[in-house]
Amino acid sequence: MANRLANKVAVITGGTTGIGLGAAKAFAAEGAVVYITGRRKAELDAAVAAIGPNAHGVLADSTRPDDLDKLYAQIKERHGRLDVLYANAGGGDMLPLGELTEKHVDDIFARNVKAVIFTVQKALPLLDKAATGASVILAGSTTSVLGTAAFSIYSASKAAVRNLARSWILDLKGRAIRINTLSPGPIQTPGLVELVGNDAAQQQGLLDYLASQVPLGRVGQPAEIGSAAVFLASDESSYVNGVELFVDGGMAQV
Repeated sequence: MANRLANKVAVITGGTTGIGLGAAKAFAAEGAVVYITGRRKAELDAAVAAIGPNAHGVLADSTRPDDLDKLYAQIKERHGRLDVLYANAGGGDMLPLGELTEKHVDDIFARNVKAVIFTVQKALPLLDKAATGASVILAGSTTSVLGTAAFSIYSASKAAVRNLARSWILDLKGRAIRINTLSPGPIQTPGLVELVGNDAAQQQGLLDYLASQVPLGRVGQPAEIGSAAVFLASDESSYVNGVELFVDGGMAQV
């Protein structure tokens, strides 16, 4: 099926690499007008070129409310509505309990929780104007339900995101805005492999280890998350609300 997102206006935060870029390519291929955000112009311009003519780049940091205001002002001026919002921007670093710092905790929760809250809140007036109802997708993770050594703060932030979706669908009861969480397992992205540094052998070792933990026997690719995001963004999921969709090869299901 093609053009499942025809005539839809979509925003994907953190859309310059990895999962965000994979989702943006999938949205554009299905007919959406896609706005991606990024903090570095060179990467943003390269991503827009890779996505194609339906893509627009906006320099924005999701942790900065003023940047979010500028993003949505552009959407309002050009389209007057927003049909799909994928709050994908975020990330984290690995530190064990004994080495945690206040800066580490504040940084991860600012990027993965606080930024998500205001990314969605500030979009509500535009989401309310979506013709066939709006879809909000929050970036979750299998780490929210699995223990992961040296990854406790990132994991806790993703558990918080999952509960935001549960609570917000009650706040928005009666409004045609659906909110779901998309939780990937290990996906081969720069952000994943760089957790162990820049050494190629160590990066491959991480991928091999993670593949051994997945029932399908491999790590996933950004395009596979993009396909799941297209479903949640499309009218095919019009009665899907508040769920957590795991795209993890079965990793968190056993």
